[in-house]
Amino acid sequence: MENYLKNTAMLNYKAQQITNLIKTQQWNNLNEFDKIGAIFDYVQNKILLGYNKFDNLTATQVLADGIGQCNTKATLIMALLRAVGIPCRLHGTKVTKVFQRSLMPEIMAKLAPPLIVHTWAEVYFNGIWLSLEGVITDKAYISGLQKMFPEHKGKFFDYAVAVKDFSNLQIDWKGENTTVQQQAVVEDLGVFDTPDEFYSEYKQTYHGLKKFMYENIGRKIMTKKVAKIRQVNGWL
Repeated sequence: MENYLKNTAMLNYKAQQITNLIKTQQWNNLNEFDKIGAIFDYVQNKILLGYNKFDNLTATQVLADGIGQCNTKATLIMALLRAVGIPCRLHGTKVTKVFQRSLMPEIMAKLAPPLIVHTWAEVYFNGIWLSLEGVITDKAYISGLQKMFPEHKGKFFDYAVAVKDFSNLQIDWKGENTTVQQQAVVEDLGVFDTPDEFYSEYKQTYHGLKKFMYENIGRKIMTKKVAKIRQVNGWL
């Protein structure tokens, strides 16, 4: 388990910002199940769904941004879990861009590669590895989506959500797998001890103008669209 507890350049949980957060939240006073649950809830709902400039941000950079998507939230939750002695690892995949189509500006939908690098954290609990992918979408955002689609049941494949049953989402920590985007996975890249290891091998495949457009325009528009959906149900 030592490999799954290491402090790394990206999982920089010994940084003052993270040690202060853990002390303030008093997570070390909790049992293992509740540690995972409290950290899961924090990353899910205090770090709102939004699109960071880069995937390979450090945990402290994600914390400072105050927003995160699949890849950056995975880094942050891993750092926080390791900081309180909970083993975790990264699961890497590629997903189709289609499930984010309603959030993407039209130009980005055309410029984005067909497949996008997608990761989630897995935690070791009760002798098995469990997916924490459900941490990606905050509940304020999900509440807004449910208000927009009140009668929708079954498969939902849009707005950064890809699930089998929209009326029965698995996005709460209950000691079981959580998932919110895994139905968009088209290629499994395996598991990695750290995001540092993963991003040394895999990166998003857009470059040049496409990369510039996403980092400086596209992601900001997508984050604003997500914020508007939160407001549908009266969330700020």
